[in-house]
Amino acid sequence: MTVETYLLYLGVVAAFFATPPGTSQLLIISNSLRHGLRRSFATALGDLSANAVQMTLAAFGLTALIAANAEALRIVKWAGVAYLAWIGLRLILTREGAEAPDAAARGRLFRQGFVTSSVNPYAVVFFGALFPQFIDPALPVWPQLLMLGLTYLVVDGLVLLLWGWAATRTLGRIGNLSGVWINRISGGLMIGAAMLLGVKDIEREAAR
Repeated sequence: MTVETYLLYLGVVAAFFATPPGTSQLLIISNSLRHGLRRSFATALGDLSANAVQMTLAAFGLTALIAANAEALRIVKWAGVAYLAWIGLRLILTREGAEAPDAAARGRLFRQGFVTSSVNPYAVVFFGALFPQFIDPALPVWPQLLMLGLTYLVVDGLVLLLWGWAATRTLGRIGNLSGVWINRISGGLMIGAAMLLGVKDIEREAAR
């Protein structure tokens, strides 16, 4: 892989993230508002871990198999929509303030990030379509796949942390926002993430 090819790939990945916040970004914004950026780093790790699994599946050539199982993918997708909507609704309805940072279990935040990212199985198809465009078949493939995958994860992680940082900075400037309202805003963001997942599936069906 030449330097020019790598820079082109980096530009494509950067352009992919230069959009309004998606599902995973809304999740880390929500968790950053409630638990702080340091705790929400576990959410980013969960998201990136799911991406790493999806990249591995794509690298082993499972893209066509996953794309063929439309019904199974739809079930997984809507289970994820229900999961996010349930978390959001629970936050909106709670009458208690936001949890103290020490009370937020990192394992739970990691799980939320992992599930939110992994319920989009079409990501495997995305990686399976993206990576071959930048691989030089005359060179060993696996080192190139590793470089492409790590680059994507680094950019994705930086974007997630940037959104989380922006959320905590905004909350700091607002000042005396009550814990109940933080819960409501966070819950609304979670429901928004669920709606994004659902809308993407509906748009895909309409395009057929």
